[in-house]
Amino acid sequence: MALNGITLHALCFELNKYFLNGRIQKIAQPEKEELLITVKGDEGTRMLFLSANASLPLIYMTQEKKNSPMTAPGFCMVLRKHIGSGRITAIEQLSEDMNPGLERVIRFTVEHLDEMGDPAKKYIYAEFMGKHSNIIFCNSDNKIIDAIKHVGANVSSVREVLPGRDYFIPSQDEKLDPFSVTEEEFRALLSKPVDVRRFFSGTFTGFSSVTANEISERCGIDSDVPLASLNPTERDKVTEEFFMLLKNLNNNEYSPCIIRSTDKNVPLEYSAFRLSCYRDGVIESFPLISDALFMFYGDRNKYTNMHQKSADIRKNVQNILERNVKKLDLQQRQLKDTEKMDKFKLRGELLTANAYGIEDGSDSATVLNYYTNEEVKIPLDKDLTVMENANRYYEKYNKLKRTKENLTGLIKETEDAVEQLKSILTAIEFAENEEDLSAIKKELQDSGFIRFKSQGKGKNRPEKSKPLHFITDEGFHIYVGKNNIQNDHLTFDVAEGNDWWFHVKTYTGSHVIVKTEGKELPDNVFENAASLAGYYSSGRDSDKVEIDYLQKKNVKKPNKRNAGFVIYYTNYSMTVKPGIFGMREVKD
Repeated sequence: MALNGITLHALCFELNKYFLNGRIQKIAQPEKEELLITVKGDEGTRMLFLSANASLPLIYMTQEKKNSPMTAPGFCMVLRKHIGSGRITAIEQLSEDMNPGLERVIRFTVEHLDEMGDPAKKYIYAEFMGKHSNIIFCNSDNKIIDAIKHVGANVSSVREVLPGRDYFIPSQDEKLDPFSVTEEEFRALLSKPVDVRRFFSGTFTGFSSVTANEISERCGIDSDVPLASLNPTERDKVTEEFFMLLKNLNNNEYSPCIIRSTDKNVPLEYSAFRLSCYRDGVIESFPLISDALFMFYGDRNKYTNMHQKSADIRKNVQNILERNVKKLDLQQRQLKDTEKMDKFKLRGELLTANAYGIEDGSDSATVLNYYTNEEVKIPLDKDLTVMENANRYYEKYNKLKRTKENLTGLIKETEDAVEQLKSILTAIEFAENEEDLSAIKKELQDSGFIRFKSQGKGKNRPEKSKPLHFITDEGFHIYVGKNNIQNDHLTFDVAEGNDWWFHVKTYTGSHVIVKTEGKELPDNVFENAASLAGYYSSGRDSDKVEIDYLQKKNVKKPNKRNAGFVIYYTNYSMTVKPGIFGMREVKD
């Protein structure tokens, strides 16, 4: 998912369209390794976002503003001093020899007036090379003025990035510029002893593994096969697709898109051209590659941030769940021990009935069990009388009887707690925002699992969390609870008697409601709603799950049971693949 040369080629085309000859109005540095440059051009005012973060180097156009520190960092101040009102006169993607190419370097040429009022020229080099990413500011002689990250000789023996040093692009392992390769040279390269994927990603600048996979898919071959195993027809096809891709790049013919997983609905990959190598993915198209990058990394970051924010609460719930599972195991073992109580009662009865024939001081007695007509041997305490031994067995029986009565209720409570905590863990995985986490915390607090400090009046409390809302291709509205409180609300407040209710079998999961509005549901709506119930459950990673479904009027909630707990006796079932099919999400 790192930026490759082809993606930057598409970006460079967009940036020229919107920023070329534009006037720089504002330069900000929201984070240590980020720049946000506001430019006013013929297409209006837009912002350019650049990040040299080692784990996520990025560049795209955006309309999203970011808060900046009160005191601008030194690099930002240098840029403001030199090019604060400059005009961008060129935006180029360069190669290693500083000529146009597919290297992961974009150069911005900025013209401005120097301190004497004379025209001057400066360069901004934005490098997107993983941990070596940087944003470097140079004068017209390519002498470094400053950089967002300084690199000394103790860090890199290849290139120092320090004020006063010469700027150059480091060699990239002798990779070739694809635009300079002839067809004859390309065919000769097909003799390399590597597989198809490594041939493209290791031979040409700008080509990633995704690009190699896509060319292979278009050729109908496996990207893992060695080049030597390709027959002449396949070699011709690989050559044709390679040069067709270059032709599209030369003509700036792009089809920006994101590939989303059908079973997880999260972004898997982005591309400047349409991908067919993700056969099970869902393609989402965009007019600009900047829009695709903004959406892709926004969704990925949202998922990552929510996972981090929910880490503490998830850990707490897991710990509470583990304690309750251990407690349940202990209670069940204690309950198993009460199975001896009937034996103690019988011994007491038999000793009482036969007390006249047993001598005190004996260590055992053999008597007839009048229930089975078999003789049984009963151990005795020889320091006690026969009747005292009988009473001792009655006391053991009564004690185990009380224990069983108490444990039966306690085990039910612990089983309910375990089931609820499992459902809460599932709900944490579905949480999309602070409101969802707040609802989960409230359920934990109301159920007595965790105590949270009150926010008190005047605090900014998050808004109420809302269920997920989908509309099928046929126009039916489907609602999905993201936690147990929402599940109760949907089932008993939103749903009406003839609406359909879905829930995964044997797993914890969401209540899914399909509003019928008096209409008959088509078969595919039943299937899609069932798949949705499987997707929003702890069984979402399974190939197939079983779903129970019935009309809401047949779903009941017992008194004093946990949120989200329901019972039903008459239902239908179907087996489906978890996923989101035949519908679109509505943001209420």
